Amino acid sequence: MAISDQPNRILSHSHLLGIDGLSAQEVTQLLDLAESYVELNRQGEKKQAVLRGRTQINLFFEPSTRTQSSFELAGKRLGADVMNMSVKGSSVSKGETLLDTAVTLNAMHPDLLVVRHSAAGAAELLAQKVGCAVINAGDGSHEHPTQALLDALTIRRRKRRIEGLTIAICGDILHSRVARSNILLLQLLGARVRVIAPRSLLPYAVDRYGVEVFSRMEEGLAGCDIVMMLRLQLERMNGAFVPSVREYYRYFGLDQVKLARAKPDALVMHPGPMNRGVEIDSAVADGVQSVISEQVEMGVAVRMAVLDALARNLNGGRRSPQGIAQPQRSSAESRSTFGRIEL
Repeated sequence: MAISDQPNRILSHSHLLGIDGLSAQEVTQLLDLAESYVELNRQGEKKQAVLRGRTQINLFFEPSTRTQSSFELAGKRLGADVMNMSVKGSSVSKGETLLDTAVTLNAMHPDLLVVRHSAAGAAELLAQKVGCAVINAGDGSHEHPTQALLDALTIRRRKRRIEGLTIAICGDILHSRVARSNILLLQLLGARVRVIAPRSLLPYAVDRYGVEVFSRMEEGLAGCDIVMMLRLQLERMNGAFVPSVREYYRYFGLDQVKLARAKPDALVMHPGPMNRGVEIDSAVADGVQSVISEQVEMGVAVRMAVLDALARNLNGGRRSPQGIAQPQRSSAESRSTFGRIEL
């Protein structure tokens, strides 16, 4: 379907704060729009004027190369004025609070604000205080919605469906916002989701999310259509969650022997950055079943679709903070098992 044939209003929300709160129809329409942008990105002329006159600020409180550059490229290809702000060198590093930052941002009159922060709930807090559309580019251990959307697009293009697939998410589930968003989205679209991890890296009562839980890779990977590996997030660990990296790789690193337990045409995915020899073997990461590079390509298209969809809701006028629609709400109960609100 061409971009011009897509429905004018795709999202019922003013912001994209998480997968929690989206409907299956909204997700499907976002993926359809992203499909159109995949085709555009493969053409010689990639520029569109969809966001001409709009200002997009990428505000990253955590280091990021892949996500930030993907959002920057997406905004520029749609014709937006894009500004990157990092904590290093900003007023935040001099003691400015998140709310002070929101006041400063409001004075700049952005239309789209992309936020990454180490605290769960930071994007939602900013959405309540600024007069523009906010996109959560990862908040603590809470959610990373555009990563889940690009993963879903990659799977849908390769397998032609998501409903009915068996998908294993493996590794550091406890600290992963990617895992949480993927569990919500893939189940919303009808997939059967398994999580595989040592007990020390599983959230409390993770089975309440309707996933199947395994502590042995060989059992959890049996018959899977998709194997989604996660990075071991040592920087978020206060204490020893695994005996050693070497021991972790032995039991939970994906190599050819463990992958052979999945279906022969199973896809291997990783949100990056990869730790080769820690959670994945190089032969698997670079093998024929890997779609890791394709995930990066889909990331730009998905972020173009999200920016486009939220811009359609702006209606050409600047909204006051009081006029912003209610942000998506996640239940405190569900959030608490993956990362509490820290603000």
